Amino acid sequence: METVREKVIAILKKYTLNTAVWNNFTSQSRILADLKINSARIVDIILDAEKEFDITIEDELFEKMITVDDVVTLIYQRTSKK
Repeated sequence: METVREKVIAILKKYTLNTAVWNNFTSQSRILADLKINSARIVDIILDAEKEFDITIEDELFEKMITVDDVVTLIYQRTSKK
């Protein structure tokens, strides 16, 4: 699961304009509110995650992912079923 977390963080960092938000980062950091990632970038994040992990993430499912841990858990569940 740690590998998934590292890859998710790397994807999210690509879309973080203010890198200072990572100074106080925790696994419970909220993607939009805490990491200040623009909501328009969610589609890019989904596409990157799908490509990186060779999975499909339905848009409506990702919209329920609030924290970094939510994303990691979703991806881990999808990849462990393979």
